[in-house]
Amino acid sequence: MESLMYEIMLNPGFFSTLMIIVLIIILLTLFLRFVPIGLWITAYFSGAKVSIADLAGMRLRRVRPSDIVNPLIKATKAGVPITTNELEAHYLAGGNVNIVVDALIAAQRANIELGFEQAAAIDLAGRNVFEAVQVSVNPKVIETPVIAGVAMNGIEVQAKAKVTVRANIERLVGGAGEETIIARVGEGIVTTVGSAKTHSEVLENPDSISQTILRKGLDSGTAFEILSIDIADVDVGRNIGAKLQADQAEADKKIAQAKAEERRAIAVALEQENVAQVQKMRAKVVEAQAQVPLAVAEAFRKGQLGVMDYYKLENIQSDSKMRQAIAGEESDSFKMSDQNE
Repeated sequence: MESLMYEIMLNPGFFSTLMIIVLIIILLTLFLRFVPIGLWITAYFSGAKVSIADLAGMRLRRVRPSDIVNPLIKATKAGVPITTNELEAHYLAGGNVNIVVDALIAAQRANIELGFEQAAAIDLAGRNVFEAVQVSVNPKVIETPVIAGVAMNGIEVQAKAKVTVRANIERLVGGAGEETIIARVGEGIVTTVGSAKTHSEVLENPDSISQTILRKGLDSGTAFEILSIDIADVDVGRNIGAKLQADQAEADKKIAQAKAEERRAIAVALEQENVAQVQKMRAKVVEAQAQVPLAVAEAFRKGQLGVMDYYKLENIQSDSKMRQAIAGEESDSFKMSDQNE
């Protein structure tokens, strides 16, 4: 160490050379840390056109170089023409570069026309473009839940369908998805069953359901093309017509009971009014009877009624009471004889 310091003091140029070497090492270390040379070497020997400046620019734009270079190498080896600018633009837009490249390679192998711009648009729309290409090559089967329809005779028919679809690349952006297909098939099943006169017609010919649905062109405006609709299961459900009639009869019964209860309440109220009216009339009779002795006394005072007239009046009242008593005993005897018989 002392000899090195002595050499530096005797030869100032040696110190400058040493500082330059140290600076070069630091710059080279930073360069190798900033630019992935290993990735550039891999791309170079794979035939992918990526420069060191492009890799440095990706770092500056906060783009991970491996997410761009690896798909580019894959596309280059598959013979798909694509540039780093296209991949980087799609990456910065929030797309999945790897899935787009896989979709382009799969489409090229399957002879499906699919450009990078269209694939990128499909990916940015939120759809899996690689899965769409796969469904275009290998159709997908969508199974509907159990859908119930009611025939004209009131019998419920439950059906389950399997819909074979193929992805329509041209309508993936803006086209409806599987939920719309299931909803439209369900609508077709309900319409077909509802137009049948009896449920037996549907059970004897379940193909009529699929034929009716296919004629409607239910795949319009969707991201799929319906290839076939197969009825997987048909079963008889409840007797909806009978249930509705029973419910209607129960409702009519409750209405009739309510009206009868209303009439009974009116009759009870009227009876109470009549009882009150009778009590009122009896009160008037009692009041009138109370006026009779007063009138007799007043007639005595005024000389309008004599003693003999008074006795005749008493005899008439006694005779009337006796006749009422006899009539009451006879009615009671008649009632007792009827009960004995």
